[in-house]
This record gives sequence, C-alpha cells and structure tokens, in this order.
Amino acid sequence: MIIQSGMTTVSTSGTEQRLSNTPNRVLWLKLKAPTGNSGTMLVGDSSVTPTSGYELSAGNELEIDLRTTAGSLIFNTVYVDATTNGDKLSWIVILDG
Repeated sequence: MIIQSGMTTVSTSGTEQRLSNTPNRVLWLKLKAPTGNSGTMLVGDSSVTPTSGYELSAGNELEIDLRTTAGSLIFNTVYVDATTNGDKLSWIVILDG
C-alpha cells in the first residue's frame, strides 16, 4: 500500500485540476475543503465544473472507502474545480501498491 497526501489549489474557477497523476487504484480517500476557502469546491471526473460535481463547502469533508466494496477508482481520474479563484482542497489517500 502507498499513502499520499497533498493540497490542490484551483487558481482559476472553471479550470478543473487533477488531484494527482498517480495511476494507482484507490483503496481509501479523504478530501477536505479548508475553513479558509471562500467558495465551494466541486469534486468529480475531468468534466467537473463550478456548477457540477460533488460539493464541499469550507470545513466539509468527504471520505471514500473502497476496501470493503467491489468498487474501483483510479486516482488520476479524480478532479476538482471551485466556485472561487484560489480555493483549495486537501486530500489524503491510500493506494494499492
């Protein structure tokens, strides 16, 4: 198993950002919109926009545990966008190694 963590900044709203270029399968993922954000973060695939995706407002978290399901997610297919320029998304992930 591999553990990685990071912070992804969306410099310009409407420009999706890939969380990582790592092509490994996700076992567990936790995302958090820092309390300092002024807008909403949106999580999805490469088609995520400031109006479509899973919404995380400042201080909110999302946890995805794929270890106990038959689901599969490749880490480099996870993207984020923001409704406000400069907002961030912090993340930590356990990957299949």
